[in-house]
Amino acid sequence: MDVPEGDTIHRAASALRTALAGKPMLRFDALRLVGPVPQAGRVVERVESHGKHLEIIWDDGLVLHTHMRMSGSWHLYREGDRWRRPHRQMRAAIEVADWVAVCFSAPTVETYRLLDKRRHPGMGRLGPDLCKPETDLGAVVNLLLTHPEPEARLGEVLLDQRVMCGVGNVYRCEVLWATELSPYARVGTLSEHDAIRVVNSAASMLRANLASAQRVTAPTVPGGLAVYGRNGQRCHRCGETVESRRMGEHQRVLYWCPGCQYHLDPKLDPQFRSDGDDTPMDPHPAAQRWLADLPWNRDAG
Repeated sequence: MDVPEGDTIHRAASALRTALAGKPMLRFDALRLVGPVPQAGRVVERVESHGKHLEIIWDDGLVLHTHMRMSGSWHLYREGDRWRRPHRQMRAAIEVADWVAVCFSAPTVETYRLLDKRRHPGMGRLGPDLCKPETDLGAVVNLLLTHPEPEARLGEVLLDQRVMCGVGNVYRCEVLWATELSPYARVGTLSEHDAIRVVNSAASMLRANLASAQRVTAPTVPGGLAVYGRNGQRCHRCGETVESRRMGEHQRVLYWCPGCQYHLDPKLDPQFRSDGDDTPMDPHPAAQRWLADLPWNRDAG
């Protein structure tokens, strides 16, 4: 099962909006809900998505906030249809005439009032949503270039929802490949040109996939994905072997090609090597990559 990303949540919000908006709610069920319970008879006014966050707003100002993270999803069923996932995974269910919207396995299911959004201070720190065409991409570029932790690795920053919303693990890998940037590049070393390429690539990929459930980020590559899920296969661009490794706080599996994604890599990019460094080094590229990937070298500095 695909991990939900910005395009997936955007499509889910569109479907829920069509089925729920303007209709009075008949029933609400959420055993683990944090916050006030939405009342039957209230009319669903809006359904909004922001990255992996999906919100349903009623006419009395009550908001249901769900965060999908890696496991959550929203399903839409006709009345009487059999659910595709077990009832024990249900986190919220909203019934209107003809439709039942069900949220499965979302780690965050909570409500708040529109006039009291300060109750969720984290919501105010979300970055711009790249799925939305009105998003100012220049603002996202600026967030990258002024990141408060310049030593943070780019492969981790791309998943930071405070910088940009919508990019999940699949798009992280594909954007880095498309821009030929190393996932180990320090965000503080990005030039303005690099940051613009990253943001434009991410926004273009996400928006191109909003209407389709099958993600295609590299149309010329069989399967549509350049590196994600292709560990051990040949890179379509340079012929090197695609590699994988866990990275970041949540240890998500990163896929990348070390043969052509070495730009700004602190260990592989020639611009970071000191002319006065007399450390013995096997000149063979495979040996250089092996030595650079040793834990005490990879995470140094």
